[in-house]
Amino acid sequence: MMKYNRLGKAGVKVSEISFGSWLTFGKQIDIAAARECMKAAFDGGVNFFDNAEVYANGLSESVMGQILKEYRREDLVISTKIFWGGNGPNDKGLSWKHLVEGTKNSLRRLQMDYVDLLFCHRPDPDTPIEETVRAMDHIIKSGLAFYWGTSEWSAQELEEAYQLAEKYNCIPPAMEQPQYNMFHRQRVEEEYAPLYEKYKMGTTIWSPLASGVLTGKYNDGIPEGSRLDQIEWLRDDCITEERIAKVKKLSVIANSLDTSMAKLAIAWCLKNPHVSTVITGASSVKQVNENIDALALKEKLSEDVMKEIEGIL
Repeated sequence: MMKYNRLGKAGVKVSEISFGSWLTFGKQIDIAAARECMKAAFDGGVNFFDNAEVYANGLSESVMGQILKEYRREDLVISTKIFWGGNGPNDKGLSWKHLVEGTKNSLRRLQMDYVDLLFCHRPDPDTPIEETVRAMDHIIKSGLAFYWGTSEWSAQELEEAYQLAEKYNCIPPAMEQPQYNMFHRQRVEEEYAPLYEKYKMGTTIWSPLASGVLTGKYNDGIPEGSRLDQIEWLRDDCITEERIAKVKKLSVIANSLDTSMAKLAIAWCLKNPHVSTVITGASSVKQVNENIDALALKEKLSEDVMKEIEGIL
């Protein structure tokens, strides 16, 4: 049964499992397959759908926007992320100019009047955080988005954003979108720890399967045509002998629980109380359903099982 969590202290509620379009929409799958995946997700209780201006150079937003017209807007929580919008000098980053123009371009592709969540997709060393905070405040107050947040900002950058928002009476960020999985933990578990307590920050975590490594499908090498076969930087970032050895040991635990390695990895993320939602991707209805099935496994991850997993990690 899908659970809906508040996004930190914000009033909006997001499904524990959410659906993201990175690496699939406009690239791996066509609009018919995308429509089927989104319907399966929605039917399974997913209400949060994540996107970004950079995904497939905007095509991902266009595909999702076309499909979402078939749904009641109030039933959906839609996000996009702004940073990489093109090749011009003002088409990227977090300047007031690009944040407003990028948001309007995303809304046009999504065929929406507003997004629920708007993220600054990365920190921008070329723009003062004060300018970004003021611009996001303007965007929220203009009705183009309801909540704003960040993705992969450091705790120090977030602290500065919160303090500037308070100083200038601006709306502060509500959420962060960090990578989080069994192999990528320091930022979510340690670096951000003071921020959960101090600011009640929510998180919409991405890459729960470490780009597929935690499914076990790379245990015996890289299958031809797979994601890591096609994307070299991702392959170099994700696969090491040590990680594969750990996945093989974790697979024994998954088997003992009569489940898959992928479901175990997602359920493990869900056990962290600071995770508001786990963004999952899928290129088939079968994958969508498997991701949602991880909800049932969460309750089976007892303290002893979690200790056993921690011992391997």
